[in-house]
Amino acid sequence: MKAAVMQDGGERLEIRDLELAPPGPGEALVRMAASGVCHSDLHVIEGLLPVPLPAVLGHEGAGVVEAVGAGVTRVRPGDHVVLSWMPSCGKCFYCGIGRPDMCDEAFSIQLRGSLPGGGIRLRDGGEEVYHFLGTSCFAERAVVPERGLVPIRKDVPLDRAALVGCAVTTGYGAVVHTADIPPGASVAVVGAGGVGLSVIQTAKLRGARQIVAIDRGAENLDLARRFGATDVVDVSRRDDLVTPVLDLTEGRGVDYSFEVVGRPQTIEAAYGMTRKAGMTVVIGIAAPYEEVSLNAFAIPAQSRILTGSWYGRSRPDEDIPAILNLYMEGRLELDALITRRYALEEINDAFDAMRRAEGGRGVVIFPQDAGRVVE
Repeated sequence: MKAAVMQDGGERLEIRDLELAPPGPGEALVRMAASGVCHSDLHVIEGLLPVPLPAVLGHEGAGVVEAVGAGVTRVRPGDHVVLSWMPSCGKCFYCGIGRPDMCDEAFSIQLRGSLPGGGIRLRDGGEEVYHFLGTSCFAERAVVPERGLVPIRKDVPLDRAALVGCAVTTGYGAVVHTADIPPGASVAVVGAGGVGLSVIQTAKLRGARQIVAIDRGAENLDLARRFGATDVVDVSRRDDLVTPVLDLTEGRGVDYSFEVVGRPQTIEAAYGMTRKAGMTVVIGIAAPYEEVSLNAFAIPAQSRILTGSWYGRSRPDEDIPAILNLYMEGRLELDALITRRYALEEINDAFDAMRRAEGGRGVVIFPQDAGRVVE
């Protein structure tokens, strides 16, 4: 099968023919229909996030189950599925307290570049090729742990469903689970890419009174308005992100800010634009070596809550079907999130567009399924 392989950090992906072993116990083989292009993949390509290499990247995908390994009961051949890159074990301390987003075993397989149990199903000749986040869906097919698959309704186009594997669920969960924003809240969103737009539209769905989108360029900000932003700040025209938000909120700051970029400067700015006793939610993934500087006196004196949101603190088994139901009811927008579709051979073009900060989401489409499950 064809797959996009990351050989070394800082290099472009290579399209190669790889061998994919059949699914083992507790695993399933998925024929990919679509894979979203995410900033987390770009961080790996640019060497900011260390993972075992060589690896097949891609962690935001949807497809059709072709075969299952021994003991699999969650899915069966023919099921339409969304891939979840946090295949929680259901048994560790964090799963036990209702936080599958913090699952110890899921983090472990991500660090190892394997499937649960240590299995590696990808090979390039005699060389093992590592799995990325237990998914590796920049490929025509993927072997995925059973608990990393969420069965979905078959009337949802799979290119839209792919986005719910990461971007939409992360943004939705950050608003609904991490912040639990109430109706009438004021919100600022720093970064209006795929995740940021999902934060914006979920905040609108929850009844936010004011939603300030902060990004660069008219095209990105116009898209943010389409998704529900009431105000926009174009950072290509100024370095100061905080003052415009204070000006829009009578000098007080917003009730909730969401940082979706993953840079120390934007995290600090998001904290600075949050009112006293408000909440700052950091979604963006920074490089492991980067640090954030905050004024020590302000932490108790202004009593803001600063928290992270990994995968939106979501429960994929519940959230992914719920989000797709909202989409089919016309209450959440997925169509306009996809700003361009790419063939697998164009994967590096997709990342070049991301480097240019083009808005929305690029999606890789696999042609054997395009006419049947992608509109």
